[in-house]
Amino acid sequence: MPAVTFTIQEKTEIQKIFRVPLEELTLEHFKKIHRELRAKFHPDNFEHLDNEAVKEMATEKFQSIETLAAKVEAWLTNSQPATSGYQTDVADHLRPDAIFAIKSLKIEILTSDKELKYHLFGTHYRWLQFGDSFKIPNTKASIVIDEDYAGRRIGFQESVRMYLTFGEADSIEDIVSWFYGKIEARASRLLIAGDAVEVDEQQIINAIKKESLLRLGPAAA
Repeated sequence: MPAVTFTIQEKTEIQKIFRVPLEELTLEHFKKIHRELRAKFHPDNFEHLDNEAVKEMATEKFQSIETLAAKVEAWLTNSQPATSGYQTDVADHLRPDAIFAIKSLKIEILTSDKELKYHLFGTHYRWLQFGDSFKIPNTKASIVIDEDYAGRRIGFQESVRMYLTFGEADSIEDIVSWFYGKIEARASRLLIAGDAVEVDEQQIINAIKKESLLRLGPAAA
């Protein structure tokens, strides 16, 4: 995995957000502040407002924090010294012995591309219906559609909501490789379990792993 690097602007923003310079930031302090930020800026906190501009700004703020936090977490994880074969502060979902599975993980794609939903599940579908189920190729994973989509909102941003289910034998990397290949350059924003995630293959993998961690394997014992 390539080393995580930061621009001067990102380091300035990190010090502003997490209250200490990047070089002095510990994983424990990072997680504490990150939890506080997510609770404060989560888009659900602004759903009751009638002002769409405010809601849009809050969502963009939340997404920018999540994008930067993902880089910081990766940097902290990679920079932790290894002892006795494990890095003690590594997040469990990033450990090599982590096992994943989940039922009905909510994923929401925001897009202004009216063809995305058809490209995602096949051009022979002229509309999507609530409850439609699709199997992800080369896996046993599946996606279930959460709403009817008739493709009438041409020219407007559309939200395509779905639920992802997969088991222990499925590879998250394979699932995301297929999914990302379908939405790349078509999706403007992505929410996984309600949290904003950058439309980036590795970021999506990390987000799904975080939400679907089942347990650690025997090597962690």
